[in-house]
Amino acid sequence: MRQHAEKEITSPTLLCDDKGNLNPKAIGFARKPIIESNLKGHYMRKKKWNYWCVFGDEILFSATISHLDYAAVCFVYFLNYETQRFVEKTVTIPLGNKVKMPDQVLESVHLHSEEMSIQLLYIQNETHMTVTVPNFDGEMLHADIHITHPPDDDSLNVVIPWNRTQFQFTAKHHLLPTKGFVKMGDSRYHLQEHDNFAVLDYGRGVWPRQATWNWGFASQRVGLKRIGLNLGGKWTDGTGMTENAVIVDGILTKIHEDLIFHYQTNDFMVPWTIKTKFSNDVDLTFTPFFHRVAKTDAKLVSSEVNQMMGYYNGKIQLEDGPTLQILQMLGCIEEHKAKW
Repeated sequence: MRQHAEKEITSPTLLCDDKGNLNPKAIGFARKPIIESNLKGHYMRKKKWNYWCVFGDEILFSATISHLDYAAVCFVYFLNYETQRFVEKTVTIPLGNKVKMPDQVLESVHLHSEEMSIQLLYIQNETHMTVTVPNFDGEMLHADIHITHPPDDDSLNVVIPWNRTQFQFTAKHHLLPTKGFVKMGDSRYHLQEHDNFAVLDYGRGVWPRQATWNWGFASQRVGLKRIGLNLGGKWTDGTGMTENAVIVDGILTKIHEDLIFHYQTNDFMVPWTIKTKFSNDVDLTFTPFFHRVAKTDAKLVSSEVNQMMGYYNGKIQLEDGPTLQILQMLGCIEEHKAKW
């Protein structure tokens, strides 16, 4: 038994209708960012974010601008793989009136506050990311990073329909060659575009009050290939859509089946397994080496993220193609519980 193949969208499509509800024609997936997230209405229910994760040789660096309708929440974090020094800083701007979230996946967005500045300037197939945090665990953080969007590469762009008034457009863009530097205090970390890649998670939607999801991702060279993994679970169950795909050298293979994430909630450092629900097409193990915890609890609104950094091993059977062997592939995996 296998799940049905999802519809592929090949021409520009609006996410919403005139009332701000889900446009049925937008349900499906696309290989290019051709879905315009023209969200409106749904007072205090809209969620918008641009999350970036950069995998360097020595460090992982992440910057996010998000808007939850009642506040803009922006955060930056840094992990040195070897020393396991980890620093994270979050800035919350009530109402977030000055933070404008664009309708297109590849469009500029910025946040400037006294505590943190994030600028994501998109121009001619490149995102220029500059991040400055004056007090980042007592040190000055400054990142200047150029991220290329190869025009011929596929990306994963999916609309998940819970119903006409609750839905999410997610764009996961992998294998984006990255160069530049991250400077923290006296330490400077260089990024080289041959081996270092960024991942973009762009989200626009109208969410239910409570949600739980798993997300696993990786973008690395494995031997001579450039491989991007995008693995999701829980939040898409029962919708007829998944956010599961593999990108090999710029070519996307959609995984239409739901994935089952198995892990220990009392010890997230125990290796995780990720398998397809009905077939043996995906059979992966994720072995963590670092556990990031991000919690907010403002009574009415709460969020708990357990994100692991580690390595993927296993195999993925590509549709009508070869079996992809995954060996010691650096990536992340998470459980996120939100009441928002």
